Parts: sequence; C-alpha cells; structure tokens
Amino acid sequence: MKIGIGTYALFWEFQDVNPRPLGVAGMIDRAAELGCEAFQICDDPRILGEDAAGLRALRSRAEGHGIELELGTRGIDPEHLARFVDMAGALGARTLRSMVQAPEIARGVEAAARTLRRTLPRLEAAGVTLALETYEQLPTADLLALVEELDSPLVGICLDPANCVSALEHPRQVVESCAPRTADLHVKDFRFTREEGWVGFRYSGAPIGEGLLDLDHELRSVYPPGHRRAEDGAPAAIVEHWLPWQGDLPTTLAAERDWTTRTLTALRDWRAAHTD
Repeated sequence: MKIGIGTYALFWEFQDVNPRPLGVAGMIDRAAELGCEAFQICDDPRILGEDAAGLRALRSRAEGHGIELELGTRGIDPEHLARFVDMAGALGARTLRSMVQAPEIARGVEAAARTLRRTLPRLEAAGVTLALETYEQLPTADLLALVEELDSPLVGICLDPANCVSALEHPRQVVESCAPRTADLHVKDFRFTREEGWVGFRYSGAPIGEGLLDLDHELRSVYPPGHRRAEDGAPAAIVEHWLPWQGDLPTTLAAERDWTTRTLTALRDWRAAHTD
C-alpha cells in the first residue's frame, strides 16, 4: 500500500486566487516533503503544456525523491486516452485515472466497452493500468458492469465513495462492491452540514475522522488481511480533499495543509497496524 497525495490535496495552492501558484514540479517537491510515496497529477491542465523534455524532467524529479507518479484525466475517447497513455509512459506513471462521462455510456455498457477496447493494446504496450472513477453521473453498478465486460487486468476502478453520495448511493455499499476491482483509491472525508436558516444541507469535505467516511472499513475492504504489497500491484491510497474556501487564502491554505497531514498520519497509522 503506497501512500500519497494528489492534485486535489493541493487544490488551493494553484488556483487563480493564489498569487504564487504551486507548479507541478513544486507539487512533487511538496509530496516529497510530506514523505509521500506517490503523487497523482489529476485534472491539472498544465500538464498538457509540457513537451517531451518537460515530462522527462518531472519524471526525473519524482524518481529523485523516490516518488511514483500517477496521471489523471476524464473521458474514454480513444484518441484522448492515447495521448494520456503516452504521457503516462513518459512520466513513468503506471496508473492513469479517468472518468466515464455520462454521454459516453448513454448507448449502454457494451458500446462503452467497445470504445475502451480500442485503448487496451496501448495500455498493454505502455504497462499502464486505467482506473475508472466512481462518481455521481454514472451508477456504480454500470461502472462495475463496464469493467467486468472488459475483463482486463489493465482496467479497474478508482474508488472514491464520496463522489456517489449525491446519487443516493451509500458509501459503504460502493466500497464493498468496488473493492475487488479497485486499481486506485482516493481518500477524503465528507459530511453534510445544515445551511443557514436550516434550509437544506451543504455537502462538502471534512477533516479525516470528523465526517462520514468509515476509513477503517474502506481500507480493510481494499487491503484485506494478506493483501498484496505495493510492489506487487496493490492500489495506491491517494489523499484528496473537498475543502471549501475559508474566507482568505492564508486560512484556507493552512486548513488544506492540516487536513493533508492528518489524513497522511491516519493512513500511515493504519498501515503500520495492519501490514505484517
């Protein structure tokens, strides 16, 4: 079980509101400072601006820190995925996270599977595993059916139960159904809070242990007793957050960094207690 962070754990570090945004290289350095073993460059459009030399430099930087890179995008269009598989290969990333958009599966699971099969040879040639994320636009049952239809060791699930709550799917059920097919794990806590005036609820992130995520259940499901070691292909646990704006940048950044430290500590404590 490798432990790391992703772009969404550094969300406020590179938004326009930040006058000194953290670049991708700086994010890799931050992951190293935090003692991470993995860093996922996820939904960060700046990676598209890197040429071959830039990708090699990022790979070298990560390898120098002993960090394994992962890459993330959205969609299953073969040409789009081909570009990202090639980028993953250049980065030395063995995991590519993506999301099946609702229109891409509108014609059914079999049609989406036919589309994805066109990418399988490229994944095999690059040694990259595609992890399709759970989220509210796509019922988890359909996502599982798609992965099972493909029946390939190169296509699995990126498990993030927080994403499915707004589709009225229970996080525990999502975890239990997806765990056997999980190729990547996003770890973030979440909760509901009452809106002002008690008119409805707000659904957003929470510090680890203060929300609705049953972290022990999630980790036991994905990494059961006797689970594979990281070098044997066990999914990495990637820290993310849904941190709302805290009123000003210094307060928001301080909260984001605190949430990250707390989550990394919780993951390391669990690993130490449950890994032989």
